[in-house]
Amino acid sequence: MAIRENILNSVVARDKYIKGIKLLKNEFPGPTTQDLGIDGPTQRVSTYDLFVVWHHVAMTTFTPSTQSDRNAAHRGPVFLPWHRFMLLQLEMNLQRVLGNDTTFGLPYWDWAQDGELSLVRQRTAAIWASNCMGGSGTPVTTGPFVFDPANSKSWRVRLTASVNGQLIQVNRGLRRQLGTSTTNRLPTKTHTATALDQTTYDAAPWSVNSVGFRNLVEGWQNTLQIRPPGLHNRVHVFVGGDMLISTSPNDPVFYLNHCNVDRIWESWMRSPPTGHGRIYVPLQSESSNLKGHRLNDTLNSLLSGSTTPAEMLDVKQLYTYDSLNV
Repeated sequence: MAIRENILNSVVARDKYIKGIKLLKNEFPGPTTQDLGIDGPTQRVSTYDLFVVWHHVAMTTFTPSTQSDRNAAHRGPVFLPWHRFMLLQLEMNLQRVLGNDTTFGLPYWDWAQDGELSLVRQRTAAIWASNCMGGSGTPVTTGPFVFDPANSKSWRVRLTASVNGQLIQVNRGLRRQLGTSTTNRLPTKTHTATALDQTTYDAAPWSVNSVGFRNLVEGWQNTLQIRPPGLHNRVHVFVGGDMLISTSPNDPVFYLNHCNVDRIWESWMRSPPTGHGRIYVPLQSESSNLKGHRLNDTLNSLLSGSTTPAEMLDVKQLYTYDSLNV
């Protein structure tokens, strides 16, 4: 059984995470850029970068295809189960490269705890230390993800989204701009508590305009005493750089953010009276325009197989969190 721990409370989880994603970054299972329809020289694509491609494709697959808002993994009800499935796939791959260590769980970053700090301290919090995720920069120059042109195994961004939303090949360092945008503060504990107080998971029109827990956690709904973006979206914008675009998994902080989002969801789904139960909407009876977001629809993605949102509601046999105090 995997236990997902706070990355700032577990040196073991932190170091295994860093080691594991570096191994995945330098593992090339077979697919090439040509196989994936990416222009430029034919290059092998690493296991880690396949996750980058996966997320990008989901963000550019609209549901339904006739609109340009709700996509296969965002701006709709499936946001939480889709990313839970993605985290599980990464976690299993990390366990594999860490010597089939089935006790390893993805660590999370409790960004709301850092959100209680002053702005200056948020930018220099322990998460950004050289022995953790490293700091800010274009490219990042501290920590375990520094780009060295002379070292082929150093951390390098190989695939990213162009200004036209197409995957392109690059060869550069990781980019971050911590707290320098107009959204220069992280969410707080009060903001997460407001999300947990929502009694509805989601509601029509099943979009960025919906009232409910999903939209509040994703970060579109304006009921947090801060203007959007909120919660998950606000973290992406606070980190900046590579976290701002569809290829945001290029930054390993992506998974720490989403693991914490998953933890908040798990806390919301606890049994009453402390939670709201393992409920999900829309049901299968809703419009086919919501295909991919309904309870028993197959997740719309490259690697999901026949997995449905219903299968992602209760995964306690696969992992637990060290704490659901969010």
